[in-house]
Amino acid sequence: MARKRILSGMRPTGPLHLGNLHGALANWKNMQDDYDCFFFIADWHALTSDYDMTGPIQGYAMDIFIDWLSVGLSPDKCTLFVQSHIKEHAELSLLLSMITPLPWLERNPTYKEQIAQLKNKDLSTFGFLGYPVLQAADIIMYKANGVPVGIDQAPHVELTREIARRFNHFYGDIFPIPDTILTETPKILGIDRRKMSKSYNNAIFLSDTPEEVRNKVGQMITDPQRARRTDPGNPDVCNVFSFHRLYSDEQTIQRVDRECPKARIGCVECKQMMAENLITTLGPVHEQRAYYEAHPDTLRAIIEDGDQRARVVARETMDEVRAAIRI
Repeated sequence: MARKRILSGMRPTGPLHLGNLHGALANWKNMQDDYDCFFFIADWHALTSDYDMTGPIQGYAMDIFIDWLSVGLSPDKCTLFVQSHIKEHAELSLLLSMITPLPWLERNPTYKEQIAQLKNKDLSTFGFLGYPVLQAADIIMYKANGVPVGIDQAPHVELTREIARRFNHFYGDIFPIPDTILTETPKILGIDRRKMSKSYNNAIFLSDTPEEVRNKVGQMITDPQRARRTDPGNPDVCNVFSFHRLYSDEQTIQRVDRECPKARIGCVECKQMMAENLITTLGPVHEQRAYYEAHPDTLRAIIEDGDQRARVVARETMDEVRAAIRI
């Protein structure tokens, strides 16, 4: 029995951080043994908001590939490729745009949120409004059975499902309707207790050196009510303790949980312990990053192989699409 196929991607808008690791990469790594996986760098999608700052995109894309490989995505198990290298994505997006009703795009919740949040950018562009159409093309091009996402991204997949249904209604059953695969993700906050994000300048990156990790952890906000070393703390509201749960052993977790409420351990010591455990956890990732940074030819060969594998599938799909549309 053939394995089900999943597809997902990341926009190359900056280095990956711990939120990306726990929000997506860890799940992708676990899925690669059970699914036929297609993971891609969504560089055209980066243009929807960063169309005026394209210089860093290629560098970010290479860094993301290195991070993917370093955390354990295997090119032997997954098809890893770059969106813009597969020109069929643009053709399918164009064809889907002909049948996608404008109100579907205008009521997209992410469209409204981004317009409100990024007031310093002019997002009144055709590309930004229509990015869900390109996203639908990305997914159905490979006839994905499912898309692993967090709950906040579920509306994106639902719109893809609607577009695929509409295409099939007009032209025949070409595309499977992809399922939304909701993935459980730990809540990772940044060093300032807001959502970890590159734009907030509060992220711990997978590429950070041990010294950078120590400095950032040292800046982390702990229990806001604990002003002095002698004040009792509440681990349940402390961001550092949430990191202990991810990166420390059970003995350390129990010690902090026991001693913090009695002020027997200070925030500085607590942060130092967590930082060293985080550095230890990231050690193998840093070793792999160093390898691929020192072997760019190996990295390029992996990307070229993934591009070729994706291109074969995309061309087969577009042959079917053109025949169905009769154009």
